[in-house]
Amino acid sequence: MNIYLIRHGRQCSRLCNVNVDLSEEGFRQAALLGERLVKRNIDMVYSSDYLRAVQTAQAANLYWNAEHEVMEELREIDFGDMTGLSDGEIAERFADFKREQAKMERDLPYPNGECAGDVVRRAYPALLEIARRPHHDVAVVTHGGVIRSLVVYLLGVDLARWRQIGKNLENTGITELRYDPENGRFTVERFNDYAHLEGHPELLREKWIRAEN
Repeated sequence: MNIYLIRHGRQCSRLCNVNVDLSEEGFRQAALLGERLVKRNIDMVYSSDYLRAVQTAQAANLYWNAEHEVMEELREIDFGDMTGLSDGEIAERFADFKREQAKMERDLPYPNGECAGDVVRRAYPALLEIARRPHHDVAVVTHGGVIRSLVVYLLGVDLARWRQIGKNLENTGITELRYDPENGRFTVERFNDYAHLEGHPELLREKWIRAEN
């Protein structure tokens, strides 16, 4: 099975992990994604239950016409006390935590939130369930923290280093996995592929946000 892990499109707020709609640019990104993968014959779509993921899946699925299932296990990493704050507020109130996190010595949970290991414990079983279903090409619309945590885990990298991979995952970027049912293993075929956005520089994250939490 081919599994396309897709980061949701651009949301309409810069605040940390708020559950909001896609922006106009996010819907454009989703349409470009749908067109990009139309020849892949997507036969099933999954998404997290957050609005930005659901709407990305729905907009892209206009090109695929596949069944769409929502799975709570695919939610973004829980940023805990940072949720709903601006970058400036986070930098001021959580400076000590951010310094420790940047060392990548431990898989630190966000204050009153989750760590990468927590994400893997809830999202990997969902990924494995998806992989064992009778489909061939599957789109999974989820979040940056989930994709980075899962890829690090699948590659056998220390989870403390999950933020070292893909510092700026692009919205609607594609990370392709392949699952071999004979040995029960995933391989990572490509990571953060955003070729469908390259002709639209205004849709890239560097035009929208400076850093990720």
